[in-house]
Amino acid sequence: MSAHSHEIEEGLAFLPKFDAAGLVTCVATDVATGDVLMVAYMNDEALRKTIATGEVWYFSRSRNALWRKGETSGQTQRVVEIRTDCDQDAIWLRVEQIGAACHTGRRSCFYRKVEAKDGGATLVFVDADRLFDPSAVYKN
Repeated sequence: MSAHSHEIEEGLAFLPKFDAAGLVTCVATDVATGDVLMVAYMNDEALRKTIATGEVWYFSRSRNALWRKGETSGQTQRVVEIRTDCDQDAIWLRVEQIGAACHTGRRSCFYRKVEAKDGGATLVFVDADRLFDPSAVYKN
């Protein structure tokens, strides 16, 4: 193990490892239930704003823009704890979720499960009730 990898894996310096696009994967879970709410990305600015404000900021790859969770929908995330994995290339946010985490209006983005079927796979809805109507919130 090199001195650098030892510092990243065992040291106390926060040294997030962003990918070639300048992003780090972020998993958000509900602090009360442990449920996985969503997976998104942060750039350096989003991560710094999240740490500084206690409100979660992400970077949208599709819009190529920084966004505060809930700025349009009102479905916000308050940071309770931020963790990083062993090589600091992923972030885990334990959050207090206000309302739905998913842009589809559901509590979690993980509202379908994969089931084996006829040698392949199919999706089945689970925990899929909508907490809000996305067409009313995101007037595209």
